[in-house]
Amino acid sequence: MYNVSSSPHVKAKMTTQSIMRDVIIAMLPATVFGIYNSTNLFGIKYGIHSALLILITVLACVASEYIYTTITDQKITIYDLSAVVTGMILALNLPCTFPYWKAALGGAFAIIIVKQLFGGLGQNFMNPALGARCFLALSFAGNMTAFYPSDVKGVDAATSATPLTALKNLGESSSSLLDMFIGNHAGTIGETSVIALLIGALYLTVRKIIDLRIPLTYIVVFGICIMLFNKSTDINFLAMQLCGGGLIFGAFFMATDYATSPITKSGRYIFGICLGLLTAIFRTFGNTAEGVSFAIIFCNLLVPLIEKWSIPKAFGIVKAKGGK
Repeated sequence: MYNVSSSPHVKAKMTTQSIMRDVIIAMLPATVFGIYNSTNLFGIKYGIHSALLILITVLACVASEYIYTTITDQKITIYDLSAVVTGMILALNLPCTFPYWKAALGGAFAIIIVKQLFGGLGQNFMNPALGARCFLALSFAGNMTAFYPSDVKGVDAATSATPLTALKNLGESSSSLLDMFIGNHAGTIGETSVIALLIGALYLTVRKIIDLRIPLTYIVVFGICIMLFNKSTDINFLAMQLCGGGLIFGAFFMATDYATSPITKSGRYIFGICLGLLTAIFRTFGNTAEGVSFAIIFCNLLVPLIEKWSIPKAFGIVKAKGGK
């Protein structure tokens, strides 16, 4: 007698919890550096504020998921750590001056509105953390762009621009390329240090958590388009564009989200091309110097179409002749 079970018959060792745990570990270098950078630039007050901001945002996400699943009599899913990942990504996309209660509101929005109302993990049509970030950007625009604290001496309108904003508005960055790579400048907590983000990306790659098709295609296409749109051949300009504005953070940690990115191989290349093109358009012709978050969210909406176009044909199926 043979016992025949339903597919899948080959199961991977990875679980949702283990994947989310690896993502959390990968974000730790950027998290630690972000707290250090806030302390180094603005003092211990803002270093502590950054640490508490991350903690409060994570707790808000976990609590929102627990309360929602309890009220709706669903399985408690906080132990899969996906809410922790959402909270960390959202917090790392906030400036170190952001108010605690608004961050908690953003965490609740990410979990309840973007994630749970659409069916929970795997059913959401956009990245919950980025959905919440855009919600906060539209609701509290002033707080989302307050990268320099108003109570820090020596900060004025001329010096408060981030390197990428200065590059767009003034034609030159307010920081050196080395400082942008290391992260010695203001910005959101987790986006400033490219080297810290690349360490995390390397960890995810070695652990086989992410597929490099999306991030590498995204970065290459963006680099080509940003040079063409700006009619520039300056390699230093290109390097600063790659190091600024959360491009590396978005490419490796947000665009590769399993639930909101294509599952087909060719679809991932198409997804990366769309991301690179849109980000370059937003940065060049838009009002802001960033554009990564909105590009990823817009492309999240295209994923069903991309997968429909890129789904491989089943073996043995051919197009009927004569239109029959």
